[in-house]
This record gives sequence, structure tokens and C-alpha cells, in this order.
Amino acid sequence: MVFNYGFFSFDSKADLLDKAIEYWNPGKTKFWQDAGIDLVIDRREGYFLYDMSGRRLIDLHLNGGTYNFGHRNPELVATLKSALDYFDMGNHWFPSVARAAFAEKLVATAPGMKYAIFGAGGAEAVEIALKSARYATKRRKIVSIIKGYHGHSGLSVATGDDRFSKIFLADRPDEFVQVPFNDIDALEVALRQRDVAAFIIETIPATYGFPLPNEGYLQACQALCRKYGTAYIADEVQTGLLRTGTMWGWQSYGLEPDMFVTGKGLGGGIYPISACVTNEKCGSWMHEDGAAHISTSGGSELGCIVGFQVLNMLQRPEVVSNVRFVADFFARNLRRMMEVNNDIFVGIRQRGVILGLEFDHPEGAVAVSRALYENGVWAIFSSLDKRVLQFKPGVLLDAALCQEIVDRMEAALPRARALLRNPRRVR
Repeated sequence: MVFNYGFFSFDSKADLLDKAIEYWNPGKTKFWQDAGIDLVIDRREGYFLYDMSGRRLIDLHLNGGTYNFGHRNPELVATLKSALDYFDMGNHWFPSVARAAFAEKLVATAPGMKYAIFGAGGAEAVEIALKSARYATKRRKIVSIIKGYHGHSGLSVATGDDRFSKIFLADRPDEFVQVPFNDIDALEVALRQRDVAAFIIETIPATYGFPLPNEGYLQACQALCRKYGTAYIADEVQTGLLRTGTMWGWQSYGLEPDMFVTGKGLGGGIYPISACVTNEKCGSWMHEDGAAHISTSGGSELGCIVGFQVLNMLQRPEVVSNVRFVADFFARNLRRMMEVNNDIFVGIRQRGVILGLEFDHPEGAVAVSRALYENGVWAIFSSLDKRVLQFKPGVLLDAALCQEIVDRMEAALPRARALLRNPRRVR
């Protein structure tokens, strides 16, 4: 069977995988093959993915929330098609109707903020935030949490786990300090010399498996930042856009950060765009030199138009209500499922439609991810804690699909249990 896509064709799925290893990324391709996940995403629609073989999967990975509204959401596809009749990427040097309108709308979702500075991806937004903090404070040092994750570019990768920074010689302990999550005393030790430009933290750390902040922890972090003159940056790339039940996760904790960053779902999975949203002080470098940060693709006018519509959709009362329904549905059903399978399924971390499911094995979520894959659901394990499955329902899921997910997960758990009894079969 030949797979003909018009622009290019492949003799078989094996042919595609061979070429992915040869020309694209051998490590990633072989990793999934070794894990028993032979997924090559072909057609995609709504919350469904279809492998090259035609097999359907329900997407609970959403690529970190990129597909908050599902794949190829019809309203967003129509928005982009309409925008293409008039707009293109635009020119970053000049004022733009699309960028001005989107910036105004984005800033309006976050009282206390003043400017929206656009990038093409989350890591670029983090870079903008870190540079803005250094400008505002005239300090260099950045503090983040151990097992944190903020992207893979030059400054952003230095804030993350050693797995991502050391390979590129980007671990710089003189400028980038890490402290344990939920340890407020360690943060105060790091800040008390008054030489830290910014503390950056995901409101709920995603790649770490969505561990929830202790009661009062984030508020205490913000208070320490203010005490010692450090900018507080909330990374909302995976926790923003209504996924915690409020537009931005920091709002659900009653915070007022100096800056926050957003990306992934901001472009609805249709067009890449990200933003660093700042208060007046942190955005003040633009008065001195507005071209101090330049991004040819950042703030593409097409992306701004799609992002504008994403915010419109998220502000609809029926969407807000549906997020509550989906969150409550999975809270009830997963709790019941855990009670029945408590020999392997031992914990649920949840805020809104952000969920981390804990399994009692060092690579328990790897086995569960594979078992779910075999039963028609794609959910990924946490890179930095493989006990935890990232379980990310979309904000537009309906009751029938929610129930199908639960049914398929219940069917998958015996297979996961069998894999865990034979650890050599997990990987």
C-alpha cells in the first residue's frame, strides 16, 4: 500500500519510519519504537488522532495543551482561512492592526499587566521574560525549581532539568540556580542576597508530573520576590487558557505576577504564537529601545488573528461551564477507578482539566501509557517523573467522549498491571 499525500508519498509505514531515523530524528523515532508505541499521526480531527494504519486514538496528550480545542477546530480553521484572504505574517518592524488588537485583548484578560510581547513559541516567550527581568532589576541571576521546565532555547533551557541543559553545555550554576519545589525556605536562601533578577515557575509544573503547590506556597513565593526585589514570572504555557478553570492558572491562586508567559494553545494548534505579558516596569525596556528584542515570526499577524479568536472562544460562558463539567466528571470517575485499582493506581493530582495520575512503580506511567495506546487512547507519561501519567482532557469534550475515555482506561488497566509484573516488557 502506497501512502500518497500529494506533496510526497511513502511506500509503507516502515518506509516512513526508516526515513525519519535517517533524516529527521533517530533518537526520538527509536525511543517510541522501543516503548512499543508505533504511532505516526496521519489524519486528525477534533480529539481524535488516526495512525497511518487508520487506527483511531483519543488524544489526551494534546501536545501540552496545544490542542485545547481539539485538532483542526473548524472555527479556528475558518478563522485562519479568512485571515489569509487579507493578511500574511506581517513585518515585525511596524505597528500592526492584528498585533495591536490581539495585544489589547490579551492584556485585558490579566489585570495589572501592561504589554503583550509576542514570540513564535513558549521558549521564546520565556527568553523575553528573563531578558525583561534582567533589564528591570539590573541583575543577572535566575532562580527556578528543580525538575522545572521552561523550553529548550538558550536562556530557557538553562532554567530546566539537567537532562536538557547539560547535553548542550547550558548548565550555568553561577547564573541559574534551582531550588526544590514547595520549599519556601530554600527559595528565601536563594533570594536573600538581592542579586536575583527573576524567579520563574510553572503554576503547576507539567513535565514534573503536575505536582500541586502546597497551600500558600505560590503566594509565599510571590511575597518573597517582592521582599527581595525579584521579578515573579508565572509560566502558563501548559496551565493557562482555562485549563485550571480560570483563564490563567495564577489567577486561580490569587497571584499578581510581574510577568507571565503563554504559548501552545494560544494558537489553537493552527498557527504558532506565544506571548510574554508584562507589567509596566518589566516592559519598560521598550521605551529605551523597542528593537532590543526582534523576532521575525513572533507575533505573526496570522497568529494574532487566530489567538484573538482563541480568547473569544475561551470567554464564552458555555465553554467555561464545560470545563467545570469535564473536570468534575473525571474527578468522580478516576477516584472510583483508583479505589478499584489501588494496587497500582495510587494518586490523582488535579486542578481543573490538568491531571497527573500516579502509579506505584518507577515507570508505572510508561506501562499505563502503552496499555492505553493499545486500547485506543493516547496519553503521555511525565518526562521527569515516569510514575505520573499526564492526563489532559480538552475543554470541549462532550459527555459521550468522556465516558468512552473512562471505559477504555478501565479496559487498559489489566494490561498495564501485566506489563508492570514483567518490567522488561514496559520499555
